Amino acid sequence: MATFQYRALTTAGRLMTGTLEAASHDQVNEMLQEMQLDVNSITQAQPEKAKTAIGRNEFILFNQQLASLTKAGVPLEKGLRELAADVGTRSMRKLINDLASDLEAGEGIEAAFEKRQKHFPPLYGQILKAGVKTGRLSEMLISLNRHLEMTQHTRRMIFEAMCYPLVILAMAAVILTAVFTMIIPQYASLIADMGFQMPVLTKFFIGAARHSVTCLAALGAMVLAFFLLRSVLSGFVRGRCFKERLLMKMPFLGRVYRNSILSRLADAMALLIGSGCDIPECLRLGAGASGSEKLKQECELLAGQIEQGFNIMEAGQLCSTIPRLFLYSVQLGAQRNELQDNLYSLSEMYAQQAKSSQMKMSVVLLPLMLILVGGILATAVMAMFLPMVRMISILS
Repeated sequence: MATFQYRALTTAGRLMTGTLEAASHDQVNEMLQEMQLDVNSITQAQPEKAKTAIGRNEFILFNQQLASLTKAGVPLEKGLRELAADVGTRSMRKLINDLASDLEAGEGIEAAFEKRQKHFPPLYGQILKAGVKTGRLSEMLISLNRHLEMTQHTRRMIFEAMCYPLVILAMAAVILTAVFTMIIPQYASLIADMGFQMPVLTKFFIGAARHSVTCLAALGAMVLAFFLLRSVLSGFVRGRCFKERLLMKMPFLGRVYRNSILSRLADAMALLIGSGCDIPECLRLGAGASGSEKLKQECELLAGQIEQGFNIMEAGQLCSTIPRLFLYSVQLGAQRNELQDNLYSLSEMYAQQAKSSQMKMSVVLLPLMLILVGGILATAVMAMFLPMVRMISILS
């Protein structure tokens, strides 16, 4: 099947343009005639080049501006048009205008963003759908921005903790490579002539120095493979679930992520409860707003069980991501007619726990990196001086 662009007139004389998928030019012509359109032209569309996702900072700014416009009561389609006129890059302007055009043509918000899932974070369309459906779009976007800023802060913290030690390690690697390739081999043969072998540790570093280009190429290939695998896993649901499982098992970082998505789930559910949604619908829409595939699966299971007559504690027996405390608080809030307040309290509690884990990570990560770099450098220095110690012991 190929994609064809067409220009045609309606019976009222209005010009229409668009695209259709068909096997041939004639089939497109027949389809347009069945729609009672007077065809002007039909051309085969060129395949679009693959585009990458927009940058994190650019997306946060876009989301923040969209939240401000919707809070002011501007309709989503018009808000997107206003944003498109304001953005600095041509590609982003075209992307936002295309979204607005799809929405103005009557396409659903989730479907419009799903078509451009390579540009936006997973489940972003569902977040907007939940906000539009309940009339709380602005609050949903503001909640999302809080989570994005927390994630950005975590990334920045990790980068800052790793940057200084890695710079030191890179400079030391250059110096040690020169030492092991130019100085150590000069007296290696002398030690061999005396009937002694070069220490194993020294041999290892000399071999690594001689093959430094190969080692760097292998390291670069590993880094490239990591980012490629990360990109591939992000492209389908099971891959994203696998990434989440790995992330949640990481010390500190896993706790930050888990508490952050639970905070977003509770915040979104509180907004939905305030809009009159029942608990199953809150769970489904709130999970979509959390941006987590794991929560989406568990909340779908919970919602189905509740609709069959089970209470939320019974339905949550198989949940591994949503804690029992969360479920108990929801059940207690529903019984006492205090569900919205309980959910806001849960959101605040998990947000505070995420910030606490961030603080602990910032305290621990830099010393760990410095210890790691110090250990590597100490081992290299030991390898460099072992032949000298052996030579002095022989000569004495």
